[in-house]
Amino acid sequence: MKIAFSIQQKSKIALLLFCIMACTILIRFLEDKSMKSMNNAFVSLYNDRLVPATDLFHVSELLFDKKDVLEKHHRLAVSETEQTAKLLSIQDFKIDSVLKKYEQTFLVTNEKNHLQQLKEKLIAHQQLEKQLISTTKSNEITFEQLNNSYKGILQNLSLLTKTQIEVGKELIKESQSLFAGSKIYSAIQFALAIVIGVLIVSIIFASNVMKVKQDKFNLN
Repeated sequence: MKIAFSIQQKSKIALLLFCIMACTILIRFLEDKSMKSMNNAFVSLYNDRLVPATDLFHVSELLFDKKDVLEKHHRLAVSETEQTAKLLSIQDFKIDSVLKKYEQTFLVTNEKNHLQQLKEKLIAHQQLEKQLISTTKSNEITFEQLNNSYKGILQNLSLLTKTQIEVGKELIKESQSLFAGSKIYSAIQFALAIVIGVLIVSIIFASNVMKVKQDKFNLN
């Protein structure tokens, strides 16, 4: 009877330990998954948000350089059309390269829409530039249209930058949530470690009690 009771108790303890082991493995799996997601969020924050935001600023700088070239062309009424066109072409190539790089990053729906609008405005802007430098005498109306086009492009760049900030905030919130989850997993692991420790102490104590009883039985 005592042997059967002992086996039953050991079976319960073994089952409990197995459950704890399974929980520990599961928590470890979830923790690794959480850490991987957190790492992906930080990588995305850098590659898809911080770097593109810098690229957008670079596009605005290139546009400013083009505007400066055209203003000089307009102000000085120079006839060096080919030289002006060459300088603008170089800047257009740089802008196109930056936007192609930008397109390779992860884009949300708003970004795709704003980027498409930006590309369309840039094409229209280039046509106005060609129209301006193709005439021997700069057209005031065309130059005013060019300034308005420039403002529209800057508005699109501003919208793209705002989207970068908004998505960046979402990634930070996601990272904070994942970090909070990792803390919970750690707390559960700590609790399981305490349970295992208590079980070990209980088993040792129970073994000592049974040994004392067995010794007393042998003495009798």
